[in-house]
Amino acid sequence: MFVGPIRVAVKPRGPVRETKMVYRAPVADMLFIMTHAAGLTPDLYPDLSNGAAAAILDEAAKMAEGALAPLFRIGDTQGATFDKGVVRTSPGWREAYAQWIAGGWMGITAAEDHGGMGLPHLLNAACLDMWNGANMAFALAPLLSLGAIEALAAHGSDDLRQLYLPRLVSGAWSGTMNLTEPQAGSDLSALRTRAERTGNGAYAITGEKIYITYGDHDMTDNIVHLVLARLPDAPAGTRGISLFLVPKFLVGADGAIGARNALRCGGIEHKMGIHGSPTCTMLYEGAAGWLIGEENRGLNCMFTMMNNARLAVGLQGVGMADRAAQTALAFARERKQGRVPGDPAPMSAILRHPDVQRMLLSMQAATAAARAICYMTANAIDLSHRGETADIRRAAQERAGLLTPVAKAYGSDIANENASLCVQVFGGMGFVEEAGAAQLMRDARIAAIYEGTNGIQAIDLVTRKLSLSEGTAFRAEVARLRAAVDGLDAELSPRLMEAFDALEHAGGWLTARLADKPAAALAGAAPFLRLFALALGGVALAQCAQAEADPQGRWRGLARFYVFDMASHATALARGVVDSATAVLGASAWLEA
Repeated sequence: MFVGPIRVAVKPRGPVRETKMVYRAPVADMLFIMTHAAGLTPDLYPDLSNGAAAAILDEAAKMAEGALAPLFRIGDTQGATFDKGVVRTSPGWREAYAQWIAGGWMGITAAEDHGGMGLPHLLNAACLDMWNGANMAFALAPLLSLGAIEALAAHGSDDLRQLYLPRLVSGAWSGTMNLTEPQAGSDLSALRTRAERTGNGAYAITGEKIYITYGDHDMTDNIVHLVLARLPDAPAGTRGISLFLVPKFLVGADGAIGARNALRCGGIEHKMGIHGSPTCTMLYEGAAGWLIGEENRGLNCMFTMMNNARLAVGLQGVGMADRAAQTALAFARERKQGRVPGDPAPMSAILRHPDVQRMLLSMQAATAAARAICYMTANAIDLSHRGETADIRRAAQERAGLLTPVAKAYGSDIANENASLCVQVFGGMGFVEEAGAAQLMRDARIAAIYEGTNGIQAIDLVTRKLSLSEGTAFRAEVARLRAAVDGLDAELSPRLMEAFDALEHAGGWLTARLADKPAAALAGAAPFLRLFALALGGVALAQCAQAEADPQGRWRGLARFYVFDMASHATALARGVVDSATAVLGASAWLEA
């Protein structure tokens, strides 16, 4: 598992060596979860039947393992650079992106009318999972483009769609999302970027945007920025925000690239992790832009892009969690320390120590549960488009809305937790950069912050999603969970029913508090989201454990561990939801100056 020479600057105390950062796309596990927990059925997915899903994912795995994974470490050590106004990506990035375009991977879910494949979101979820497991910093570029495609397809004019979508879908051009400003982080009502009507159908965009992922780079011929800005006569707050398409280079009616638009990158951030992804400050200096949707209705359009991105970040977390689990397991098989009773060898592989086994199983089980939650969310999105009746499609859309904050927050939380456990499994070597575990921890950390912090996801779940259709969506989800385990494993079902009781009780308490004491409800939002995730993940793994395709009991063992060791926290979390109001709000004196 170790290659290369010892690299210690002064007085070496131990075997600090550079390790191979190997990633293998877990296609079989992905398909198993898709089939047994996430609704991959021939009726809903005829285009993925007869082995089509496996064949496509096998090809995606070749791209992930062969082209993206080898650049993971390079992106960290030789990150994106900014010199005299020019952003250059890491060595090998452009060539890998060219392979990406050649494979048509950007257009998996895009409409065939615009050059896409028109395939389901569930399939793309598995692809995003492996892209990010292979190379999170690289995968951020197509992640933002996918969101731009969704927003433009849903809200753009016919002219804008015809001109830009085919080139975005092919990957020849990339897209970005420009929300944040120095004074307006999560509070978009404070943004100041201006848009002024020019009289020829275009708008002049002026302002500064920060934290713009792949805001500038050298992988595509053009970059299509979706920018939130405010018109001079706009209402105050978020009701006065509009969305504009602002290209790096102006585009002729035939799609030919013309003059440089009046925008530029002012610099890139020096970040804790994801060094291969250029995070830009973008300066708009009267740049020409075109309205997407209606004036002062830009936030509605942007939410299309943000919801897409939130699920994608959840999948980003799953991919990173999986990579951390793979890395820790490989190390634990090789590293020898101490001696387990009964082991004839003088030193045992640390894999045999029960506490290490507990950490490794925690990583594996949490990854599988987070993967299932993200795949279930993607399935709900598909059903909202493919359902036979309007009622089915509407219910599926509400379910997707309910699950999206859970998928984003739980997936990214698990990425951070697994990365930390990976460092712990490595021990002292994990704290040394050459071992590679530290990069996982640094890269994963951002996922719980961007695209709406996980605290915001919890607030969204409690204040907006619990009340969907007067609570019908939440009640339907709890009923679905109960029905899913009814008649399943007699050992797991009672424990899961306890989790559902806790979830239902906490949800009811929060709904009541929103009406009379909203601050009390917000204090319990984060533990409620974790409680929801544990219930969802427990059901998914229990369903996998019941599958006839698991004759060795592999999934049963993982499900039993998750339900007994992790989902058992549900009752305590429900108590925490209720008690958080007193505990948090009652201790505010500690926070006063």
